[in-house]
Formats: sequence, structure tokens, C-alpha cells
Amino acid sequence: MNINLFISSFIHYIIEVAPALLLGFLISGLIHEFLPDNFVNKYLGTKNFLSILWATLIGAMLPICCIGSLPVALSFHKRGARLGPILAFLVATPATSITALLVTYRLLGLNFTIFIFLAAVVMGITMGLIGNTLTVPVKEVVEEKKCPHCVEAGSEQHEEDHVHKYSFISKLKSALHYSFFEMPKEIGVEVLIGLALAAFVVSFAPLSGIISTYLAGSFGYVFALVFGVAMYICSTATVPLVHALTISGMSMGAGMVFLLAGPITSFSTLLVVKKEFGSKILLIYLTVICVIALVLGYSFSLLFSLL
Repeated sequence: MNINLFISSFIHYIIEVAPALLLGFLISGLIHEFLPDNFVNKYLGTKNFLSILWATLIGAMLPICCIGSLPVALSFHKRGARLGPILAFLVATPATSITALLVTYRLLGLNFTIFIFLAAVVMGITMGLIGNTLTVPVKEVVEEKKCPHCVEAGSEQHEEDHVHKYSFISKLKSALHYSFFEMPKEIGVEVLIGLALAAFVVSFAPLSGIISTYLAGSFGYVFALVFGVAMYICSTATVPLVHALTISGMSMGAGMVFLLAGPITSFSTLLVVKKEFGSKILLIYLTVICVIALVLGYSFSLLFSLL
């Protein structure tokens, strides 16, 4: 392995994800402090289809990638969101963005663009429905939102009857503290490990030989899935790579697999899912994404051959 290439790749990844990660941290802090307490319970805190749909739509609207979606998802989780909507959010957020869809339309055409959007929504909803059947051990207990600005109305009152003298400035300071101190402490190590592993994959020379030689037929699907899962790359940045691979011989179905699996799965996402929800849920999460990506990719290949 080329050490210089590894270092430059690692620095490149840090520079690439830093804006999205900082935006994700900021959004998580604002959600933690300013989102009405009953919002999560009302829209994301129940095990029904509507909660999953809300999580998918919210994820699709947020302009952040898989790295940036992690702190936001954990904020929803800590505010009481159920596992199903959280997993749907983690799938939908990196898989869909206006920028990625416009680039896809420009390079890969209208049919590919429509299919990738619908496929991402299907994956999010399916993952959410499966997530709602699972049980999260211990950590599903919602953390009380601690307010350092609470003062007791009187010694005779209980703690829950405190009067909140909580100005906008105070809430903003608390949000920034949560964004840039609590959240980095929570998942910062996992994110750095994930980026280091991604840099290793990029700097491992034999992979380039595989890309140029063995992408025809069924192996193209396997390669697209493994490479997509192993490497961090956001949805927008994936599109030109898929375009280059498909014009070099990779099937359009395999390209679809790569676009579906790559942005949704990153080492950082998988490590955080394992840390927060456990190995069992991580295995289910990864398996469902891989199976659905392969099914949808092959389906698109059949459809593409008919168009």
C-alpha cells in the first residue's frame, strides 16, 4: 500500500466530509434544543407507517450525506424516535438529494434518475418497517433533556415543576455546546476510523486492477455491492464514478447497485449503528440494504434492456 496515497486520501476524505459533518452536528444541536418536545413523539415516536414515511421525507429534504446524517439521526433517537424511523432516515438521507438527482439526470438519463429516486424511497420504507419489528436493548431509553437554565419556583415544588427561564440566546448556546462538544464526543472516533478505512480501500492498489478487468456479468453486481459498502462516497460524487464504470463495461444494473449501496453504507455509519443499536441490528441493517440493492439493481437491468 502506498503510504503517501493513504495519507492524501485520508486528508481528502476529511476535507470532503467536514462541511457535511459540521452541518449535521449543527442541525442535531438545533433539533435537540428547538424541536418541540411533542414532535418526535407525534411523528417519529410510534411504530406505524406514517412515522416511517415522515422520517423518509425528512431525510430526503435534508441536504446532508451519510456522515452528516449520523448526528441528526442520533438526536432523533435521543428525543424518543423509534428504531424504524431512525433506520429509514439513515437510508433516505444519503440516498436522495436534489443535487445528486440533477447530476444523475445529466450523466445517466431520465430513466435512471426516476428509478434511483423511487428505489431509495422503497429502501427507506422497507428498512423502517423491518426496524419497527426489532427491539433495541437498554439504549432505547430516552435521555432527559437537561436544562441548566432551570430554576426552582419554590422549595416546596418538585423538580418537574421548575420554572424555565430559558432565553433564545441561552438555548442557542446550549445547542452549539451539544452540536460541537457532545456529538463529536459521541461519534467522533467512529467517524475518523471510518474515514481511515475508506482511505485504505482507495490506496490499496489491487482494487484498481479489479475495476478495469472484472466488471462484466454477475461479478459486476458483486463488485459494485462490496466496493460500495467498503468505500465512503456521497451520492453526488458517486454518479460520475458510476457513469465512468458503465461506459467502460459495467452493466447499468450494477451501477444502480453501487449508487444505492455506496452512499447509504459507510464504515462510519456501520460503526455508529453498531455502537448505538448493537451488532444484531447492524447485521440486519446491512443485510437488508445489500439484498434490496441487488434486487433493485437487477430489476433495473431487466427494465433497462426493454427500454
